[in-house]
Amino acid sequence: MDLKLWLCLMLLGLSASVMSTDEDDLYGGDGDDDGDVDVEDDIEDTDEKPAVQSTPPPLPRVTYKAPVLTGDAHFAESFDSGTLEGWILSKAKKEGADEDIAKYDGKWEVEEMKDSKLPGDKGLVLKSRAKHHAISAKLKNPFVFDKHPLIVQYEVSFQSGIECGGAYVKLLSKTSDSSLDNFHDKTPYTIMFGPDKCGEDYKLHFIFRHKNPKTGEFEEKHAKRPDADLKSYFTDKKVHLYTLVLKPDNSYEILVDQTVVNNGNLLNDMTPPVNPPQEIEDPDDKKPDDWDERPKISDPDAVKPEDWDEDAPAKIPDENAEKPEGWLDDEPEYIADPDAEKPIDWDEDMDGEWEAPQIPNPKCQSAPGCGEWKRPTIDNPNYKGKWKAQMIDNPNYQGIWKPRKIQNPHFFEDQHPFRMIPFFAVGLELWSMTSDILFDNFIICSDRSVAEKWAEDGWGLKRAADGASEPGVVGQMMAAAEERPWLWVVYALTVALPLFLVILFCCTGKKSGEDYKKTDAPQPDVKEEEEEEGEEEENEKGNEEVEADKEDIVTKSGEKQDSDAEDSGSRSQEEDETNTATTDKKTEELRKRVLETTEQNKD
Repeated sequence: MDLKLWLCLMLLGLSASVMSTDEDDLYGGDGDDDGDVDVEDDIEDTDEKPAVQSTPPPLPRVTYKAPVLTGDAHFAESFDSGTLEGWILSKAKKEGADEDIAKYDGKWEVEEMKDSKLPGDKGLVLKSRAKHHAISAKLKNPFVFDKHPLIVQYEVSFQSGIECGGAYVKLLSKTSDSSLDNFHDKTPYTIMFGPDKCGEDYKLHFIFRHKNPKTGEFEEKHAKRPDADLKSYFTDKKVHLYTLVLKPDNSYEILVDQTVVNNGNLLNDMTPPVNPPQEIEDPDDKKPDDWDERPKISDPDAVKPEDWDEDAPAKIPDENAEKPEGWLDDEPEYIADPDAEKPIDWDEDMDGEWEAPQIPNPKCQSAPGCGEWKRPTIDNPNYKGKWKAQMIDNPNYQGIWKPRKIQNPHFFEDQHPFRMIPFFAVGLELWSMTSDILFDNFIICSDRSVAEKWAEDGWGLKRAADGASEPGVVGQMMAAAEERPWLWVVYALTVALPLFLVILFCCTGKKSGEDYKKTDAPQPDVKEEEEEEGEEEENEKGNEEVEADKEDIVTKSGEKQDSDAEDSGSRSQEEDETNTATTDKKTEELRKRVLETTEQNKD
């Protein structure tokens, strides 16, 4: 198949592929990843209401269904009841805060998301800004860290963005005083997990409180910071799924939208470490006064040479330099501007005596220099600088002093930090400068498949609804061009280039000098005819040159004869015959050349 036809088919196939992609994006693409989603076409009866060609087809609508537990869970909350049933608002006051803001009086509401694509899907919304908020709920049964992993999962949406505030949860430790009415910032917790942001510092906390088996005191252990960029989770105003997986082997994973953004081990990747060092520096040890930490010292036996001149300058005048000829010693480099005039509003009482501004002396422009001539300076060959004794190894060097090591009296070794204090409730104790932070679909369990199914029915459904409502590629391109008008130029070039290639390769071709009809009769060979025509033209040109040479020789011979006759007046008959013979000989040579050229052309 012709190359042009192949190019045309490739361009047409590419165009069809792009159109198919646009259509898939417009209608949400493949829905296999979004779980079992009910879609209603909502297409009106064509008999009752005729379709209008200019109206785009309706987008699929995702119908909300509340997530359903498929296994055991210590806690699960979707807020679809529309109430705060089971949740307890704190009545405590924050210690150390001003009276005006000490109360936990921030408002909470159960409502749908702003611009919700799922009517009926509700969540817990933090409604107040610049307020302390505290709310909590008990688990169905306390979680005990034994042989089963811990999975904590919930959704967060910063619907109005976030300036400074958190959206983390606290898993409240089971203690003798477990009153949720008095939930505040000092209430003991086992784990704190979730996003937090202030300024340009975007965090995803995982903190657990570890109990020192010797002292009984608790110390917070912080997971290392994720390597992933977390900014978009705080700024895109979408719902994001946060998951913490903690296993009995002390390993942990932190996921956002079911993608791992951080992982590690409780023994190796927490700050400060779970287990203290076995040895520590002796706090009572002091460095001796005579301890010498100098690795090098000045040679005490070194003596300054007698000819060492410390006062010699580094630079000296060049005695071999000579003043250039034409140097103007009496002319200054700058002179007062002769064309300058004192301003009319110049007040000598206020501004002082007026002086013309200085300009370069025009006489110096053509001279090698003006003013007093001074010899240039050069490096002083006798300069040595200040004498110093050379450095030698310190024979008394004892190294850098360090306190001696002693056994750590507080040393312990906990190989199972996973075995934390059991917790009985989940709580949100937050301060935020931004309102409308949405929380939804909490689950605390030990079975990962149960948590994944819960996420599929909740967060997955939201993602499917967002995908169904988002415009396709064409719509997104139009929206982008409205924000960035220069994109129209890019779009125009993108469309014009394929069209130009189609026209170039499909609609044009090289035309021959003469069109021939397709018949069974033999056709003349155009190339051979062109070669024969070229040979004939060369023959004609050669013959014309020979004839011209012949005529020129004959003419010159005749002119020569006439000239000789006029000069001598009486040429002898013998000279005339000689000239005639010479002319005939040259004519015969020219004739032979013409014949040879003709024979060669024929061959």
